[in-house]
Amino acid sequence: QVQLVESGGGLVQTGGSLRLSCAASGRTFSTYTMGWFRQAPGKEREFVAAISRGGMNTYYRDSVKGRFTISRDNTKNTVFLQMDSLKPEDTAVYYCAAGTLTAAIWPKRPVNDIDYWGKGTLVTVSS
Repeated sequence: QVQLVESGGGLVQTGGSLRLSCAASGRTFSTYTMGWFRQAPGKEREFVAAISRGGMNTYYRDSVKGRFTISRDNTKNTVFLQMDSLKPEDTAVYYCAAGTLTAAIWPKRPVNDIDYWGKGTLVTVSS
């Protein structure tokens, strides 16, 4: 069992930055692929970024490439999402996720394939 707790959301102006953190419980953090999803009002939850177990490989949705960076610290059981050059369309609840599927296929898999979810943190980008 893995419990995930997100933090770092908030209100920011267009062009600003935020850094999300996700703290995971348990001693098996390094055995999980970790990632971030988001859900805007009235829309389905969508993939944002994923990082492999050792942190060497990362994957992003096209609309955030070059602006968002996912990283992890396996010594602290934490995954991060650095978000720069934020746009109003990035406004959403951001969810931390953990799973056993390899990170490379996360962009194409349905959300039901994710094993564990956090409760989410709200990011609002004002225009």
